[in-house]
Amino acid sequence: MQTRRRFIQALALSASIAAIGVPLGAHAADTIKVGVLHSLSGTMAISETALKNVALMTIEEINAAGGVLGKQLEPVVVDPASDWPLFAERARQLLAQDKVAVVFGCWTSVSRKSVLPVFSELNGLLFYPVQYEGEELEKNVFYTGAAPNQQAIPAVEYLMSDEGGGAKRYFLLGTDYVYPRTTNKILRAFLKSKGVADKDIEEVYTPFGHSDYQTIVANIKRFAAGGKTAVISTINGDSNVPFYRELGNAGLAATDVPVVAFSVGEEELRGVDTKPLVGHLAAWNYFMSLENPQNAAFVAKYRAWAKKNGVPNADSVVTNDPMEATYVGIHMWKQAVEKAGTTDVDAVIGAMGGQTFQAPSGFTLTMDPTNHHLHKPVLIGEVRADGQFDVVWQTSEPIRAQPWSPFIEGNEARQGL
Repeated sequence: MQTRRRFIQALALSASIAAIGVPLGAHAADTIKVGVLHSLSGTMAISETALKNVALMTIEEINAAGGVLGKQLEPVVVDPASDWPLFAERARQLLAQDKVAVVFGCWTSVSRKSVLPVFSELNGLLFYPVQYEGEELEKNVFYTGAAPNQQAIPAVEYLMSDEGGGAKRYFLLGTDYVYPRTTNKILRAFLKSKGVADKDIEEVYTPFGHSDYQTIVANIKRFAAGGKTAVISTINGDSNVPFYRELGNAGLAATDVPVVAFSVGEEELRGVDTKPLVGHLAAWNYFMSLENPQNAAFVAKYRAWAKKNGVPNADSVVTNDPMEATYVGIHMWKQAVEKAGTTDVDAVIGAMGGQTFQAPSGFTLTMDPTNHHLHKPVLIGEVRADGQFDVVWQTSEPIRAQPWSPFIEGNEARQGL
């Protein structure tokens, strides 16, 4: 009797729902959940908050155009707070609890390394939008930032050239974790292959959040007394602010000792008086200052989104390379899902190879069919007084990534991947 009563009640409830126009079975499955995994607090928030913002903007843009497979995207934002083990916990939450179809996130390589076992175990899908050290090729990851041959190697070749100043000595300064150490291992081997002696290479690391660069900048000045010197900076996060401030305080101008940075863009320079830094360099695959219709639309769209959503200092927001890589990655994932006809991870992975997208850089980018990396242009920019960059060198076309550097011993058999 109780069973029959419950059945009748359920029928009545269904009829009531239908009568008010709510489709039966309407729940979260009518949206596609996507994860956003970026530090919104801690030392990396200075860089990662903008990536969360541009991810939400891109999701809104896709939803306004009809969504994906006829469904709206539903962002699930978590804050791993610049805590590397917490990245793994939050990734597991997104995949196992929130059941997201894909995750866009991470900045540092240590955060990416932290989440890789989770994505492998749960067969999740991660789009990683920041330049990195290579030496990795994971089935469950698509890398929309640069590999070393798309950033670090061309930047040092530029510094060695007459056009770039003809540096003979190199001060490698980085944050103490896997990306700077592996990148500098590659660069040290590259420099030695070009005839640079060990005595002409200095390597120094500081912890995350380091703020006192007075002694280090003094050491750079002393090292530079031994010959034409360039600094290669792989400092990450908010430590860039005191480092560049100390460069200015010490009067270390780009004409004396140029600094080329791999993790400093428009966002990081917002907190710095850039007038003393004019002429210092950054190597990326995109700059906000690029003049083309795609970039004009991208910048205008982000500024409007920031103002509408109450982003602090919305009138002065900037775009940068990892933001562009985030934007491209989300659109490419959408295209792959529509090609596959499903959000199933293995099907989407199979559909990603060969995807193309006309990026704000002005170049049409291609996802390599075999190595999960984008073909990207390489650009070197000089800091301007307004915190933007003037492009002083660039490739004529996108460059295929080399995930396994030829300058790392043992990678010979992996060339071509």
